[in-house]
Amino acid sequence: MSVTGVAAAVFAGSAVCLVVGRDRGQRRARAVLAGDGEAGPEGSAWRRVKVRVGGRGRQEWWALAGGAAVALLGESLVPLALGAAGVPLIRRVRRGRDARLDRERRATAVIALCGALAGEVRAGRQPGEALRAAAAEAEPGPVAGAGAGAGAGLGEGRAGVLAAARFGGDVPGALEEAAREPGAQGLAGLAACWRVAVDRGAGLAAGLERLEGALRAERDQRADLRAQLAGARSTAVMLAGLPVLGLLMGSALGAAPLRVLLHTGAGLGCLAVGGALEGAGVWWALRIVRGAEER
Repeated sequence: MSVTGVAAAVFAGSAVCLVVGRDRGQRRARAVLAGDGEAGPEGSAWRRVKVRVGGRGRQEWWALAGGAAVALLGESLVPLALGAAGVPLIRRVRRGRDARLDRERRATAVIALCGALAGEVRAGRQPGEALRAAAAEAEPGPVAGAGAGAGAGLGEGRAGVLAAARFGGDVPGALEEAAREPGAQGLAGLAACWRVAVDRGAGLAAGLERLEGALRAERDQRADLRAQLAGARSTAVMLAGLPVLGLLMGSALGAAPLRVLLHTGAGLGCLAVGGALEGAGVWWALRIVRGAEER
């Protein structure tokens, strides 16, 4: 089979996998949520699951489909190999982005938990009863990290914290255990407030309100810093796309850049050196941005 035929077959197979995988995921979501209506909270939850199942987990395969398309145009297997190599890289980037979003949702849920718990204590409830009531305001969603309400702030340690609050166990210890999850570090402050209030009789509601304000200010500061760095990140991505623009301009002028790059020794050498420099430049630019965010 010719190179063109191989590339066409891979391109068609990638497209079929993308479509079939999305349909299969939607059917699975319908089976899991059978009986839920499209209106109300259940309908919104169904739409969230449908978007997540249909749109996530398959994005990296577009790299293989794009490589197959370029291989078809350039009559070479090199773009196909590069597209296949890009699949795990894109998957790693996607997983990192999803983990960051989960951390942010969990941090927001911890802030909501502190505010709800302070309100329940102000209303006259005992700390254990107030914690159970605040955590019950929002059950965790069907998708991990989907809930952003107060109850989702406890994460996987929810059962242990609620059991300790219900049966008089070590609530601060359970909160510190739950605080080990990424994004839930604010629960360690909640545990400290709880311990001080129980041991020394200090006002729990006042401490929780101050903790909520501090966590909210820290979240807003991170969001402001991320917004300031968005321009630098966008510039790096735009500069990374300039070689593609150059190839398109060369093709429009009739210079046949793909044939030069993929079918000559000098072109392959330029492709290898340019790709290495391109990857190093993007990695270094994003590393600078990530370092600024971490500081």
